[in-house]
Amino acid sequence: MDRRSFLKASTLFSLGGTLTSCATNPVTGEKDLILLNEDEEAELGRNSHKQVMKAYSSYNDPELLKYVTYLGEKLATVSHRNELIYHFSVLDSPQVNAFAIPGGYVYVTRGMLAYLGSEAELCGVLGHELGHITARHGVKQYSKNQVTNIFTTVVSILVGNRSIANLSQLATAAILRGFGREAELEADRVGAEYIAKVGYDPDALKNVIGVLKNQEEFDKVLAKEEDREPYAYHGVFATHPDNDKRLQEVIKAAKSNINKIKLDENKEKYLNIIEGMPFGPGDGQGSARGANFYHTQLDFTLKFPSGWKIENLPTSVLGTSKDRETLIELTMRDLNRKITAKELIGRLYGKDYTNGKEINSSEYKGYAANVEINTNFGDGHKCRVAILYKNNKEAFQFIATTKDEDNFEKNNKIFDDTIKTLRKLKPAEKKLGEPKRITLYKVKEGDTFKKLSLKSSFSTHAENRLRVINNMFPSGEPKTGSTIKLVY
Repeated sequence: MDRRSFLKASTLFSLGGTLTSCATNPVTGEKDLILLNEDEEAELGRNSHKQVMKAYSSYNDPELLKYVTYLGEKLATVSHRNELIYHFSVLDSPQVNAFAIPGGYVYVTRGMLAYLGSEAELCGVLGHELGHITARHGVKQYSKNQVTNIFTTVVSILVGNRSIANLSQLATAAILRGFGREAELEADRVGAEYIAKVGYDPDALKNVIGVLKNQEEFDKVLAKEEDREPYAYHGVFATHPDNDKRLQEVIKAAKSNINKIKLDENKEKYLNIIEGMPFGPGDGQGSARGANFYHTQLDFTLKFPSGWKIENLPTSVLGTSKDRETLIELTMRDLNRKITAKELIGRLYGKDYTNGKEINSSEYKGYAANVEINTNFGDGHKCRVAILYKNNKEAFQFIATTKDEDNFEKNNKIFDDTIKTLRKLKPAEKKLGEPKRITLYKVKEGDTFKKLSLKSSFSTHAENRLRVINNMFPSGEPKTGSTIKLVY
């Protein structure tokens, strides 16, 4: 949650692309029917990149970007389109994703980097995405309808606005779905070829897909608990890579291209570079720890009922009960008039509210009332709203409700009690509002993921979360003397 509103592009741009009857595919050497020539592809890429960067912010780590760019350019020199100038970006998003758009633009999220375990695996991801560009998958799918479908999805990869007044689901999965089974396999074939040519073992690409497949399987468990669609990196197939015969053939074929000068997978180097990187929400977005939410920049903490799930979204904090039937959302709003919180609620929601009363936390004063607003639970749905003034320019705004309106009234006390826990941070709590971060740990004799999970910042499924980020899901254990990733 931060002050910036999340921009989701509804339309992109218009290119006067003309049908090119056929062009030689740089990868296959065959003739492809395409809609854009190379100059138009470059213009499409430039415009698309601008839209992507309106939706995302870059992750602020110059050394990491330099590292990713160096590896990407090394792969690009052996690619089928080495005349292109490639642009590599690390996006400040916890989403596990990487994608490419026409014209030479490649993106990887810090969420993706957190799950990888070596330099070779990172090259596997970059090689796969370069494969999409060199095989012109995006260009071949270009049409008046598909531009919006493909690239609006690209800029909507982050979880969208889930404010209660605009709920589509309790959770959504707006992610890039990829180019289809055949194109994804082709990108893997090309990517495996590229990493082999520069000296890495192409099995690294298979490892990447295994890591991400495990992450996907684990997320299915979380998604079921959270009543949402599971997330999935677009390059992951339906089966595990160990059981995918076509992928096995692709990797085997790539091994014939391995450079005589073989490169180490550089696990330690990679882990040292990502150490300290945020895991989950980033700097300035606050942090959920147990039942509490802390925000250092905005200087507040809020305690949700015990056992509730806390989701730290781009523009709000959403707390939901275990059964996902009851929820409380906190947002920030600017103040434009010198009026009371009671008057502001009347202006925003009408004066026909009920159960209105002054409601004060230990440090903030405001007003709460029951109103009826349109939500995806239904039009005119009963909600509890509260506004507490932070200062004379900003206010905290709460909206709380239940899916079943018959349960709404009996939850009013829970809503008000939660709102009253809002307060400023104590000096010792300032660090709790900082992001959870990846920390490297040298495994000692007797260490298990269950034992190590007790020290982790994860509030749920800590043992399995550690297994997933270390590619040891579902039942692996760390080896004594090895270096693994923890999250604190």
